[in-house]
This record gives sequence, C-alpha cells and structure tokens, in this order.
Amino acid sequence: MSTRRQGRPPRPEDDEGPVLVYGRNPVRELIRAARRPVSEVWALPQAADDPDLAGVRVVVKRREDLARLAGTGDHQGVVAITEPYPYADPQAVLEGDGPIIVLDQVQDPRNLGAVARVVDAAGFAGLVIPSRGSPGITAVACKASSGAVEHLHIARVGSVVAFVNDLPGSGRWAAGADADEGEDYREMSWDGSVAIVLGAEGAGLRPRVREACHRLVRIPMSGNVASLNLSTAAAVLAFRAVSGG
Repeated sequence: MSTRRQGRPPRPEDDEGPVLVYGRNPVRELIRAARRPVSEVWALPQAADDPDLAGVRVVVKRREDLARLAGTGDHQGVVAITEPYPYADPQAVLEGDGPIIVLDQVQDPRNLGAVARVVDAAGFAGLVIPSRGSPGITAVACKASSGAVEHLHIARVGSVVAFVNDLPGSGRWAAGADADEGEDYREMSWDGSVAIVLGAEGAGLRPRVREACHRLVRIPMSGNVASLNLSTAAAVLAFRAVSGG
C-alpha cells in the first residue's frame, strides 16, 4: 500500500506539517484526547483491529515499514500520522487548578516525557518548558509519557527566568530543586500554588533560574548514589506537593 500523500514524508520530530506518534498507549491516548486530528494509522495486522482505533483510517503495514516511517523499531506495531502538538498558553497553565512543574533546559526527550507522565499522574495544572534549549513534545517524548502529553496543558516560554520572576503576579511561588542546598522536601510547607522548578540532567538549575526561585528544596539521599534521575525526583516532589505536606 502507498502512503497517503506525495512529497516529503512526515517525521517524528517535525515542528510544522504532519508529524508522527508511535506506540500503543501514545496512539490510544492521541485518539482518546481528540485534541489533534489523526489522518491515518499504520498498524501491523494483529493491531489493526484494536477497538481503540475505531473510527480512524487504518492501513495495514509490515513491521519494517513501520520502523522506516517511525525511524525506530520501538513503535509497538502502531504509528499514527497527526498534526503538531497543541501547546497551551502559559497564562492558562498559571490559572489552572493545582501545582505546576517548570523544566529548565531539559535536553533528553525521554526525561521530558517521563516528567510529563508524573505531571499527569499527580493531577497538576500543567507543565512549562522553554521554547529554546528543550526538545519540545516530540514523538520520543510522547512515547516516554505513555500518551500523557495528549491530556496535559504544556506551555512553552521564551525565558524561564522571566516566567519564574512573574509567578507572584499570578499568585504562585517557585520551589527550585537543588541537590545540595535548600529545605528538606519533607519539612517544607507545600500548597497548590507552587511551581516546582527542575533543572537539566546533571547540570541542575542555571544560576539565574536558581536565584529567581523563592525557595530551594532538596531530597536528602541516604544511599551511595548522589542523586535521583529527573523524573523520579519530579515524582517525589510532585506527590509531596499534592499531599500538602
């Protein structure tokens, strides 16, 4: 069978034009959320009759065809052709109910997706990422989030520093995660107006972002490893925040 159009094929990481989402859960949540149209789904024969694909044009393909389209063998037998991710307005995220997470130049789309899954699971109002220095919501991030990004309010901002500085005007405050300094997360008073600010893998918060935060928070480590990975740290802080500890 042929692809749906001529010209340059859609890519997993495009910012314009048709893009791809792959993996069983990501494609299922893409369809369920119905926030961006699905042109068609390429699927292996055993996945083509999945009830979650009802109402969507499905084209049966071989495994190698799916791998070529997705650019990876990690497609789990399903690849959807859709439109670019619908980012939210930053103000809408600020006005949402509950805490938010702000990521400062996280480079790995898998980490970004894993944090997005935490944001969804904890019932946060949304996630904020920079327009530059971040991969954005790519197919890899969608897969790592298990489709959670399709239900979230995720906003991009030109400057994380400016965004954090402006938080008090929206009734919010920033708790910057720091591996070495700050209050023990178990002793901090949390509330729904907090914006948890997390830095890049390894490097942590940039100095200017760190200085803009109203308080610093740390997760004490008792073992031999010096720190947690980004999404695990996000989960620890996020669920503490919603518990009102």
